[in-house]
Amino acid sequence: MPAYSLISSAMPIIDHFRKQAKLYLRWHRQRYFPVAAQIRGHLARFARLTDSQILDRPFKLGDAQELVARKAGFDDWQALKQGVDDMPTSAAHAGSGTTLLHAEPQLFVSDIEASLAFYRDRLGFAVTFSYGEPPFYAQICRDGARLNLRHSDRPPFDPEFCRVEPDPLSATIAVDAAKPLFLEFERSGVTFQQRLRAEPWGARTFVIRDPDGNLICFAGGTD
Repeated sequence: MPAYSLISSAMPIIDHFRKQAKLYLRWHRQRYFPVAAQIRGHLARFARLTDSQILDRPFKLGDAQELVARKAGFDDWQALKQGVDDMPTSAAHAGSGTTLLHAEPQLFVSDIEASLAFYRDRLGFAVTFSYGEPPFYAQICRDGARLNLRHSDRPPFDPEFCRVEPDPLSATIAVDAAKPLFLEFERSGVTFQQRLRAEPWGARTFVIRDPDGNLICFAGGTD
């Protein structure tokens, strides 16, 4: 493939990342507090600082680019730039200049702290940030998967709906190999809505149930 073809396909992606980095930089300068949690969650040198301390500290474009790279699953900005060549593009959106990077499903839960403990201790997720006293919003991550947790005083699922639709998935997470993860969760005592099984289309899937009834499907290859 000619060099110019690689550049033309990669540029919309890297341009999006550059714009995202500039946005984080501007938010920091404007003391937009939610960006502090993102910085603390992804850049180790800020991990022990409060929101105010993070916003008081110098934060340059290179820091913002590193934040973007970390959120996208790369070690640093240079690794991200090298990696965009491997990101697939589609003719359907090639002219739009926008690339869908990742999704962050939002789960409604009754107790943020209890949910954080479940996802951290049972499923191996890390807490990216948690807001409020008591917390009302949080984000967890494991590798490239991120889930947002939002407090709700009411049950997230209507009982009548659950009777009609017995397996209402809240999120599906793609994995490279389903069986090792299933065995890991089994050892940690996770409750399964559906145990590991081979699907007709060739994938292996299993579904876990969190303390609030959210069903998370993990789908991967045949190992």
